[in-house]
Amino acid sequence: MTDPEREARLTHLDQTGAARMVDVSGKDVTARTATASGRVRLSPEVVSLLRGDGVPKGDALGVARVAGIQAAKRTADLVPLCHPIAVSRVEVDLRVDDDAVAITALVGTADRTGVEMEALTAVSVAALTLIDMVKAVDRGAVIEHVRLESKDGGRRGPWRREAEP
Repeated sequence: MTDPEREARLTHLDQTGAARMVDVSGKDVTARTATASGRVRLSPEVVSLLRGDGVPKGDALGVARVAGIQAAKRTADLVPLCHPIAVSRVEVDLRVDDDAVAITALVGTADRTGVEMEALTAVSVAALTLIDMVKAVDRGAVIEHVRLESKDGGRRGPWRREAEP
């Protein structure tokens, strides 16, 4: 199979279309990182609370940060065909903007497969946790734009999301 053919197929499906876990045993152990981002759109009232004395449940941003870190380490328990890997670094940043909380997660490892799913899971669970922390004040909070921003390491090398116009 040529490289373009290999990259064009869904690797978690076998020739019959059945789901399978990809065999990574032949891959080299390399340093790998991935960064993901997302947002939780919030009411002005919640933004004000997050910038001020906090929401009724306490340190919403701190709890969401810790939840994101924990989620990155537990991704293989949540995503059925994801490999359990030795996560060596997780940084979750939450920034309060005028209409939302922007979330960024950086995950690193030295392993045979990448950490894209771990970074995406960290952002997603941090966002869910933030909604849980603010839902008493804002039932209309929305998670949006969860996406991979970049990855480094592995056979295919670095990848960066192109800047949007």
